Amino acid sequence: MIQIKNLCFSYEGSEPYILDNVNLHIPEGSYFSIVGENGSAKSTLIKLILKLLKPVKGSIELGTSNIGYVPQKLDSFNSQFPITVKELLINHKKVSKIDDANSIEKSLDIVSMGAYKNKLIGSLSGGQQQKIFIGRALMGSPKLLILDEPSTGIDLQSQKEIYSIIKKLNVEKNITVISVEHNLDAVLENSTNVYELSSGNGILYTCKEYKNKILNVYKER
Repeated sequence: MIQIKNLCFSYEGSEPYILDNVNLHIPEGSYFSIVGENGSAKSTLIKLILKLLKPVKGSIELGTSNIGYVPQKLDSFNSQFPITVKELLINHKKVSKIDDANSIEKSLDIVSMGAYKNKLIGSLSGGQQQKIFIGRALMGSPKLLILDEPSTGIDLQSQKEIYSIIKKLNVEKNITVISVEHNLDAVLENSTNVYELSSGNGILYTCKEYKNKILNVYKER
């Protein structure tokens, strides 16, 4: 699905690189979690994959152009924000030139939010809003779903529901998932692989290998 070769990047366009000689293969149908300390360039890496940024050196080859993206959750909309869920999705449909006449209804059904389509987006809880944003990312029937810290600022019950939706998309629809994560429980429960970024580069683990690493760290404390 994705092949990253000798990737180097800095916002200045020169050394020192915040991503330095990164090599990574993400197979189709996998669930990849990207972890690391704050400032380890996790979000920068996915922006490079999305081609929102351009590598200074190296290459990123994508096996699909059909990508859904859920950025980091912003502050909740004001309760009086004057746009409904349906209007938000209609606007996305137009901007993204999505032809499927039923794409809004389909995406809302997937995230179990069909009953809220005429609600003001600002009247919804943080978890409900996040489900809507995931639904929006699914409107073009993507082969690749990229999420940036999908559980930030969301209550525990909504987190469980959101990760259940994402995992179901991965397993049942074979959608490749890349998720920048700080939620360790979600990483260990859902991932097929974990990529841990540190000091400009990363180590790739299977989920089992990463779980063992975490257990060993706790034992050493």
